[in-house]
Amino acid sequence: MQSGQQTIHKYLVQRSKTGDRSAQNELYKLYVNAMYNICRRMLGDPEEAKDVLQDSFIDAFSRIKTLKNEVTFSAWLKRIVINNCINYLKKKRLVFNEWDETIENQEDNDRYDYDFQQEEIRKVLNAVDQISEGCKVVLNLYIFEGYDHKEIAQILNISVSASKAQYSKAKAKIRKLLAI
Repeated sequence: MQSGQQTIHKYLVQRSKTGDRSAQNELYKLYVNAMYNICRRMLGDPEEAKDVLQDSFIDAFSRIKTLKNEVTFSAWLKRIVINNCINYLKKKRLVFNEWDETIENQEDNDRYDYDFQQEEIRKVLNAVDQISEGCKVVLNLYIFEGYDHKEIAQILNISVSASKAQYSKAKAKIRKLLAI
């Protein structure tokens, strides 16, 4: 973020802390698309994503006074969105399968960085929508949000091996669906 933008951003957060609705609206406009994309990837369903997104902004603005550093607002908001997505999925009785550690001991260093065309992207997103919720959450946290398996295990309260197993299962299912 450039210095001028950072100053405006900091000002909007400070004003939002005082309950200024117009400042909150401006912050909402700045972050709504990026946060919706996180929700959509994690939840799959556009309507569920919109619901969790709105709840996340409500949570953020009701707790914004607890934010200590205005510059960290985006990371703070992202964490709220991810946690709300995870909690939503847990409410839907999300079950993570614990796999034996011997099943998956490899490091997953193959983050996707292909230059997909628009149609290929749609195919991949459709395939992601077809995998189990547990696999989808781990895949999204690992690939799109940049968390490692140890961090994912802590966030989801599962073992590192379960995170790796869910990720491996997700890749295999997507490859099968795309016939790669």
